[in-house]
Amino acid sequence: MKLEKCLTEKNVNQNMLNISYAVRGPILQRALHIERELEKGVKKPFRRVVRANIGDCHALGQPPVTFIRQVLALAACPALAASPDVPDDVKLRVRELLDDCTKGSVGAYSPSAGLTLVRRRVAQFLAARDGVPASPDDVYLGAGASDLIKALLGLFVQHVDGKPPAVMIPIPQYPLFSGTLSELGLRQANYYLDEEHDWALQLQELERSWREASQESHVRALVVINPGNPTGQVLTRDNMQEIIKFAYEHQLFILADEVYQENIISKPFHSFKKVMHEMGAPYSSMELASFVTCSKGWAAECGLRAGFMEAVRLQEGVRAALEAARAVAQCPSVLGQCALDCVMKPPVAGEPSYPRFSQEKRATLRALGERARTAHREFNSIPGYSCNIIDGSMFAFPRVEIPERAQRAAADAGLQPDEFYCLRLLEETGVCVVPGSGFGQRAGSFHFRSTILHPADEFQHMMDSVRRFHASFTRQYS
Repeated sequence: MKLEKCLTEKNVNQNMLNISYAVRGPILQRALHIERELEKGVKKPFRRVVRANIGDCHALGQPPVTFIRQVLALAACPALAASPDVPDDVKLRVRELLDDCTKGSVGAYSPSAGLTLVRRRVAQFLAARDGVPASPDDVYLGAGASDLIKALLGLFVQHVDGKPPAVMIPIPQYPLFSGTLSELGLRQANYYLDEEHDWALQLQELERSWREASQESHVRALVVINPGNPTGQVLTRDNMQEIIKFAYEHQLFILADEVYQENIISKPFHSFKKVMHEMGAPYSSMELASFVTCSKGWAAECGLRAGFMEAVRLQEGVRAALEAARAVAQCPSVLGQCALDCVMKPPVAGEPSYPRFSQEKRATLRALGERARTAHREFNSIPGYSCNIIDGSMFAFPRVEIPERAQRAAADAGLQPDEFYCLRLLEETGVCVVPGSGFGQRAGSFHFRSTILHPADEFQHMMDSVRRFHASFTRQYS
């Protein structure tokens, strides 16, 4: 008898077949293949691949923060505390953390919601940030924000009044959201950001999205990414008030992805929790989940997978369901939780580690600001390109004019026009970026997302390559 596969494309979870994550999609896979070809001596019109597809700060040269790494080293190997080279405040921090760990070891499970000490420090950080009381009981630690966003969205997988659930997400969006919605079987209700007005979030567009989605779905939640990814815009306080009123009127749960709040260059940051509180009743009683991660900002510890969610004013039965689901996952990495503790409570003036920490943080944020301004200037200097000001995050999302002949060539190749463009860019220059279609964009417009984290000379090399390629590409297809 012929051995049949137990799992096939016909009987596997069909939701998982619909997941798409362009950041690590086919163009990156081709870039990895090209890197292997270069190592073997295959001749290319370039000497190296420039990876600009993902915001992995340390992979692109941002140095780690010394204080964080010293705390992690001692937490993992307490014997190192005997070294006279370790500052006293690092030793004290590690003792506090290990005292909260079972048997004083980061190798032991923590509570499923995270170490009590770290959750308390998160609550203190939030209270100081917002001027609003925060409770450790509302804080859940996770393996990055992605882990927690998926856990929260899982609460909405339930038909209401006979209609399937839907979640409103911005377009362009970070494909974590579209991918997670696909995996969970939640419907996606798109609302478009206004590129002509610096990616503003217009109230009438929210209303259109809700109205159209409500015809066949029960819209249950609204995702807001602030600062934006991939767009980099920062919402004004007035705009946030409009969004909150819209969510209240339509009984929507707000998911506030605020992971880039430490990456803002010049504008003030307002959290949704703070704005809700200051608006007063009835808005100050609304449910809300907000997310922060160690993978962004000045820490940028992507590989440690650490972040937190504050979920406020949940009904007790809902909270119990969330906590039960988190318990099944055991706990997030305890070393990651130690890193989060350092971000929530960094060294302060008067402590031994402060001078070095302060210098490192200033240098990182200064470099980010310089790169955002350079990216905006350089992209806008290329004929056929336009790029809005980058207020926050670590990406540029330029718009690119693609000739109609190139669009037809893309269709013949079975590709979206921006996929075709980005693949040609990779093959001819070694620059790896992510097509805008992976994030969503208005029909007829074409973009790509690029990190702005490379060192100045590497970024200039990338921009020079893009400039030459676009001129050649336009001549070929015009």
